[in-house]
Amino acid sequence: MITTLNAILLIGAGVIAGVMGSAGGITSLISYPALLAIGIPPLPANVTNAVALAAAFPGSALGSRLELKGQGPWLRRWALTAVLGGVVGVALLLITPDRVFNRIVPFLLAAAALVLLAQPRISRWHKSRLQRGTKYMLPVGLFVVCIYGGYFGAGSGIMVLALLLLTVDQEFARANALKNMILGVATVAVAAGYLLFGPVYVAAALLLGVGLLVGSFFGPSVARRVAGNAMRVFAALLGLGLAAWLWVAHG
Repeated sequence: MITTLNAILLIGAGVIAGVMGSAGGITSLISYPALLAIGIPPLPANVTNAVALAAAFPGSALGSRLELKGQGPWLRRWALTAVLGGVVGVALLLITPDRVFNRIVPFLLAAAALVLLAQPRISRWHKSRLQRGTKYMLPVGLFVVCIYGGYFGAGSGIMVLALLLLTVDQEFARANALKNMILGVATVAVAAGYLLFGPVYVAAALLLGVGLLVGSFFGPSVARRVAGNAMRVFAALLGLGLAAWLWVAHG
């Protein structure tokens, strides 16, 4: 049952997650703990979070109009790869027993948090990247990260952002906008799969989605103006703390 306090928590967490995620890619490290905080078990919380994240797609699209001019052909080219990866991730999660997921999720959270902490170094790689050997980096990397995004998702935005900075565009705000769109397409497919087959807490997904829709609209403007180090470190520490707590709770 969703209480008034829980509703406020979910909407507020959604707004913060939407801003942070569409500004750099750390949405689930805010939204997923909010679902756990109101008492939803880890696997249904992950599924519910994945459904709610679809609401961030239109918001970030509207907020990124400036950076997305002329990018339609690129997005159409890679959308199917992202969708296929997300669908594979959904299938993997649906065949994973709850107890196995409960054991795995602390490691996934910790890995996502460590990726966040390493993100500045990852982003610097694009400045000295070699053109040779990168032909398959984008399709393979995008497919694999979208599998992870469909299965769990926390940190997948940072992974895609780093991949795009390495292979597509060195300008942060434009690469971030492309990341929002390509992950948004995958997220819609993932949400559809979970709504049909997964244990979704619909009321919680709707409340979180309202916040995500609002927050994601403002995130791209934040990415244009604000250095994200403080938000990135905060989310990473939150992820590591949550991973430790889940490890103890389910260990």
